[in-house]
Amino acid sequence: MSAPAPAVPRSRVSVRTPRFRTDIQALRAVAIALVVLNHLWPERMTGGYVGVDVFFVISGFLITGHLLAELDRTGRIRLAPFYARRIRRLLPAALLVLAVTLIGVSLLLPYPRWTDNAVQAISSALYVENWTLAGLSVDYSAHNAAASAVQHFWSLSVEEQFYLVWPLLLLGTAAVIARRGVGGDRRRALRAVVLIVLVLSFTSSVVYTTAFPSQAYFVTFTRAWEFAAGAAIALIPVTALQRINALAASGLAVLGYVGIAVAAFLYGPQTGYPGVAALLPVAATAAVILAGTGRRAPLWGVAVVTDRRPVQWLGEVSYSLYLWHWPLIVLTPFLIAAPLSWWSRLLVLAAALALAWAGRRWVEAPAQRAAWWRETPRAFLGGGLMMAVVVALAFALLGGAAIRDAAAESAEQQTGVCHGAASLMDPARCDPSVTVVDPVVTAEDAYFGLAPECGELKDVLAFDGRQTTRECDFAAGEPGPRVWLVGDSHAEQWQAAIFPVARAEGWQLTISSFPGCPPADVAFVGFDALWGPVDYERCRNWADALSDELVADPPDMVITSMAARQQLVDDGSGRVHDEQFVEALRGTWGRWIDAGIAVVPIADTPLNGDVRDIDCVVLNAQAPVECAIARETALPPDPVALASAETRSGLWPVDMTPLLCDDAVCFAAVGGEPVFYDADHLSSAYAATLSDRLRITLDEALAAPPAPRG
Repeated sequence: MSAPAPAVPRSRVSVRTPRFRTDIQALRAVAIALVVLNHLWPERMTGGYVGVDVFFVISGFLITGHLLAELDRTGRIRLAPFYARRIRRLLPAALLVLAVTLIGVSLLLPYPRWTDNAVQAISSALYVENWTLAGLSVDYSAHNAAASAVQHFWSLSVEEQFYLVWPLLLLGTAAVIARRGVGGDRRRALRAVVLIVLVLSFTSSVVYTTAFPSQAYFVTFTRAWEFAAGAAIALIPVTALQRINALAASGLAVLGYVGIAVAAFLYGPQTGYPGVAALLPVAATAAVILAGTGRRAPLWGVAVVTDRRPVQWLGEVSYSLYLWHWPLIVLTPFLIAAPLSWWSRLLVLAAALALAWAGRRWVEAPAQRAAWWRETPRAFLGGGLMMAVVVALAFALLGGAAIRDAAAESAEQQTGVCHGAASLMDPARCDPSVTVVDPVVTAEDAYFGLAPECGELKDVLAFDGRQTTRECDFAAGEPGPRVWLVGDSHAEQWQAAIFPVARAEGWQLTISSFPGCPPADVAFVGFDALWGPVDYERCRNWADALSDELVADPPDMVITSMAARQQLVDDGSGRVHDEQFVEALRGTWGRWIDAGIAVVPIADTPLNGDVRDIDCVVLNAQAPVECAIARETALPPDPVALASAETRSGLWPVDMTPLLCDDAVCFAAVGGEPVFYDADHLSSAYAATLSDRLRITLDEALAAPPAPRG
């Protein structure tokens, strides 16, 4: 975050002081308020993340103005003192928060989350966290993945990289101009360079956001244009800005604040960002800065709000507030052993404000005044030592995680007979609600993970560029049973249970999956919400073509599953959802069976995110029974199970409910293993414990003679 300037007693004095502007301090207050509210109440302040863009524009303006003043005054930029000032201003508070957060992680978070937090703390201490998150393809708005307690350092990393490169760019440009003997054109040349950076970076932001949205959010080159926008304002002659009369300047400021508010409330997780969408908050911030630049008096009407002491105070502590608020949000649920409620969020906000005040008073300000590192070499030495302490703490946490991993593996080997679904197979011997040693699901537990035998997606059954089908050769090129797995992501979640069977039996396995789409001749119109005609027609076309492909070249067996509860259907008859769906499934399966295919429908899993907090197991690892939900709540009617109730030769239904629920409740963790990867899919680790049970039916289906045509 851009560093707030020291507070001044009276705003009218401050607006006449070149070193301080209350309008920019107010912008900082707005920016930090948006970010914090977005993190605490993301469902209300959906686009509050644009506060980061506000900070970027402010930093571009202030740092460029400072460097230009030194360049005009001395003809050069002293890089070492500039970097030393940045160290004194930013590092003490940031590295203190990192150190305290690492201690909090070790005391409060389950050890499987230590590694990710430690690695990201090292990246944050070295100011490359944005590139680490880009490499991990983290979705900053996602709820399925557990965020690290230092993830917010990505924006500080972008700023530090700007501080590192920007003076070099300005100094290099000035040197080239001076060498050519055209010093009078220096400002014009600098404006040209800034414009080039702005255009190139914005173009890359638009392209990269479209192609790689998760990475684009974090990488430096998609954000550089926002700093350049602020720098461009600093390069406008003040005399030109002073020609804007007070009323017009005030109107410009109001429009700027309105633009920021519109972005904050109308943008959301689904907004392609930064890309073109970032133009609004960046331009709006630039408008506010433009309006106040060159003013010798407060902006008419605007200063009545922006110069108020609470607003100025919030801007003053904005850096420390940014540092502290996110670790508190991540760690507090583990401290209180419950998800954040409305009231606990208020307590987190109060604690963050208190820590921000303390950090500003006792860390930021004293560190800037401390005499012992006023000399530039000492500043570099001090900054390096503080970084080394944080990195050492992070490595200690990594070592602790490795020790815990070894202990957990040993404990799992000792209790393997009751691990996962096995504990529900033998309830007399096993307790399904034992402590979950490793409650955190990671990317390794993703339900969509593939076996090494699986190839790339193929063009068969592809529609409008969407590829749906791949082949997995478990027969090593030899003849073997031909099996298809078809459905949506709720079919993919059974892959970890199917792959061991396929490998043991030497299958030629084909997987055809269309997200959200049922593999049945049903009048599908949407998943959870109505889709547009283009989207649901594409789904219907895939389902029709899939059936035609299966009938034309029948495999030995088809395994199918889907999230039929959430898939909307409407054939115009007015019949209820389940009745339409059951009829369609029976008709589709009957067609496959008539072609000589053994059909194995797998009933859908119990609900998870719709009936419990998805972090429940993490928060109750010692007593996961607290996350159990009554069967009647977790198991609403499932069309797949209803359609499977029809007894028919060639139909081999599978219902894994007894390995997910007992007679009374459905579990979120069974036999020390978390059941779910996210809000509604099994984890691959738990699905793998179901493989032996699934194999019984699959072997029977393949061994039976084809059903007679009927």
